[in-house]
Amino acid sequence: MYILGISAYYHDSAACLVKDGDIISAAQEERFTRIKHDYNFPSNAIRFCLNHSGVTSSQLDLIAFYDKPFLKFERLLDTYLSYAPVGVKSFIKAMPLWIKQKLWMKDYIQKELDYKGKIIFPEHHISHAASAFYPSPFNEAAILTMDGVGEWTTASFGIGKGNRMELLSEIKFPHSLGLLYSAFTYYTGFKVNSGEYKVMGLAPYGEPKYKDIILKELIDVKNDGSFRMNMEYFDYPAGLKMTNEKFNKLFGGPPREPETKLTQKEMDIAASVQAVTEEIILKAGNHVYKNTGMENLVLAGGVALNCVANGKLLREGPFEKIWIQPAAGDAGGALGAALVGWYLYLDKKRIPNGEEDSQRGSYLGPEYSEEEILKFINKRELNYQKLSSEEIPKMKNGIWAPGAWCKIYHRRCAFPQNAISNESENKIP
Repeated sequence: MYILGISAYYHDSAACLVKDGDIISAAQEERFTRIKHDYNFPSNAIRFCLNHSGVTSSQLDLIAFYDKPFLKFERLLDTYLSYAPVGVKSFIKAMPLWIKQKLWMKDYIQKELDYKGKIIFPEHHISHAASAFYPSPFNEAAILTMDGVGEWTTASFGIGKGNRMELLSEIKFPHSLGLLYSAFTYYTGFKVNSGEYKVMGLAPYGEPKYKDIILKELIDVKNDGSFRMNMEYFDYPAGLKMTNEKFNKLFGGPPREPETKLTQKEMDIAASVQAVTEEIILKAGNHVYKNTGMENLVLAGGVALNCVANGKLLREGPFEKIWIQPAAGDAGGALGAALVGWYLYLDKKRIPNGEEDSQRGSYLGPEYSEEEILKFINKRELNYQKLSSEEIPKMKNGIWAPGAWCKIYHRRCAFPQNAISNESENKIP
């Protein structure tokens, strides 16, 4: 039995094919179009998943889309009406795509794939939860999901046992840890839904000087990790920007212009929002543990890509083991939706082994043999040097040899000689 999972039209569109409950292929659309975070319908990713397994669309038993378009549309209309007449520009910009395409997702999928079978639409955070729990090695686990926003939900927790899941509580839009982090991504001059990892990477270079301001003015965090945001400082519910002039005044000036020089201010702001994020996640983890009694935890949603916060939860939190969906963002929603179809919709048995996950090391996308690579190079008459396995420099005592060659044709490793001259600073953990 084949189930195709699809995520699309927000960011990181992807497809996943599940055969009798086994994840056999998955890929993001960006890998084929070369458009970072491509949000378009994942035609190329779907084609790969089907061709890789020798399956046609007529052989699919079920298709699962990763959220409920009509419920998301309800949230958009409700939000725009709540903020009217503010947000009219954003409304006019958003509606054409919804009216023309997003609302008719079922018809679009059927037409695009020439498919006449069943299509299901799990809620966004159910797809996230499924992507975390079902591939995990645990028979029982607490589930925590956090992201920007799905339909209405921005964070949830619940329990997974065997092949069943139940979400017990949630936080709803516009209050969102993911969107708080994205607001600071925007303010520090990076691209939203793309540059959040840069903020996380920038944080160690600063001091959390603005943490108290954030907790006092922007977000009210409770002991259980729940929170409410002061929406007077944010423009994202109905506007075209993440933050507003009041936010700018609070932090002493306008957002950094993209690609301009980073200053200590941006580093300190990054450190501050990272510290707030870690505090919320740790409090939420403790609350989830107390309410579920589970020793294991699984995580998904875009916020679960914050590996620094995850590390703190693992070291300082109450859980014995934590498993995080590698594709924790919306790309993993395709995988989660497909597994919802197998376990929740079709009620199939689940037998985890307790030690290893079922995601095949996430090696689920396209691969290229040596023959295919040589054919590509020769067809384009490119210069290259072919090295045998014996000729490729190996690590010695955990140190990469200066100027090492990767096992990639016509491309040097990203290790310049001056960056690895001091062996004591470059040992691989």
